[in-house]
Amino acid sequence: MKKSIVFGLTVLLLAAVLAQAAQDEKPRLGVLRFTNTTSAGWWSSSVANELSDMLASELASTKAFQVLERKEIDAAIYEQDLSQTDRISQATKVKLGKMKGAKYLVAGTVSAYEEETRETGGGVRVGPVSLGGKLDKTYIAVDLKIIDTETGEIVDARTIEAEAKGTTIGGGISLRGVALSGADAQKTPAGKAIRACVIYCSEYLACSLAKGQDAPCMKKWDKMDEKRRERTKGAIDIK
Repeated sequence: MKKSIVFGLTVLLLAAVLAQAAQDEKPRLGVLRFTNTTSAGWWSSSVANELSDMLASELASTKAFQVLERKEIDAAIYEQDLSQTDRISQATKVKLGKMKGAKYLVAGTVSAYEEETRETGGGVRVGPVSLGGKLDKTYIAVDLKIIDTETGEIVDARTIEAEAKGTTIGGGISLRGVALSGADAQKTPAGKAIRACVIYCSEYLACSLAKGQDAPCMKKWDKMDEKRRERTKGAIDIK
């Protein structure tokens, strides 16, 4: 009886140790505040923070990383704006290397944003308020850069795209260029595209960082990136 109890306790202890070891092996990373190079009317400093928090939450939900809170990152880098990774200096690299336990920082830049709107007829607009129907399509692209905190080098970069379509019928209000139907922005094509792009970013990082560039899951992302490049080149008329 005693031997059984000892054996059971040993198994539980071993399982706890293995679980902790597995947790420690997960890449530890932080998400920098997003930046924007487009003319999207909905962009603001608060949106930059919201997108970084959204990506951090999605990364945590993959169970593939140990994700730092944004306040931990802010405390470590003080008021340095490291999201502009092309301007990282030698002095900044030293500060990055001092970030406790963080192996990588993720920088995201909204590099493309397009909206297509077609009125379906019968619409009436008075100031920011509209009544009627319209069809919307939204496209967004985010450039991801993964920074090694010890060297300050960009170890991975990828453009992630998302597109959403939707139909809005009835009343609506337009604030800062984003058309909202009711009070829930997530139901608009813009909200759907943004959320989808953030989810795709987390899924890509769960593959490339947690599993490695040679993992089978990278084939899907490489194929998608190849299509993006070909589509972009095809849209440019070189004479």
